[in-house]
Amino acid sequence: MTTIKGVLFDFSGTLLRIEPAESWLRAALTATGVAMDEAELARRAAELERAGALPGGSSPVALPDGLAGLWEIRDRDAARHRALYTGLARQVPLPAEELYDALYARHMTAAAWRPYPDAAEVLAELRRRGVRTGVLSNIGWDLRPVLRAHGLARYLDSCVLSFEHGLQKPDPRLFAVACRELGLDPSTVLMVGDDRTADGGATALGCAYLPVDHLPVERRPDGLRPVLDLVG
Repeated sequence: MTTIKGVLFDFSGTLLRIEPAESWLRAALTATGVAMDEAELARRAAELERAGALPGGSSPVALPDGLAGLWEIRDRDAARHRALYTGLARQVPLPAEELYDALYARHMTAAAWRPYPDAAEVLAELRRRGVRTGVLSNIGWDLRPVLRAHGLARYLDSCVLSFEHGLQKPDPRLFAVACRELGLDPSTVLMVGDDRTADGGATALGCAYLPVDHLPVERRPDGLRPVLDLVG
């Protein structure tokens, strides 16, 4: 059996989880000084969630024709990512135009993300064992400040983001970049992630794959701990 020498983690839904749509919208309202009563806030937040407008949240119930193509390549560069998600948000009527940009800005802040309860513990233990670790994420913005703010960056050896390479998982070329960043052969690397298609694509390159469930943080207290059993 091949010894695992490195572990790559997905970001959203694996190490951290985005805030609920209601707190996301509430933060944007606060940032812009726009008022909305509680009933309307709850209603519009639910509509934004159904639209798939919150990055890291639910996928759209239905994609508008004009955005369907963009959805497939949204994580290949920052401009596409912003255009896709602000476009999805604009499917929902909001009381001020500036809210759409404020919503997008909010999701890139550390305050919008919560680490899973066992994330720091597992990363620290891997570091203690001499196992190299990295983040490999399909994303359209630089998540490193979020990792630093939550105290996770100190345990990581690399961070490979799709928009910086013009590639997105499950493209084997992106997994190859991440393995090179760790300085390891893919056969000795474990990929951990919540998307069985995107993250599971690591197996095409010869990596192992461990799926985790994309659940709210309070419902997944120890979903990352099986990683420690796999690396021995």
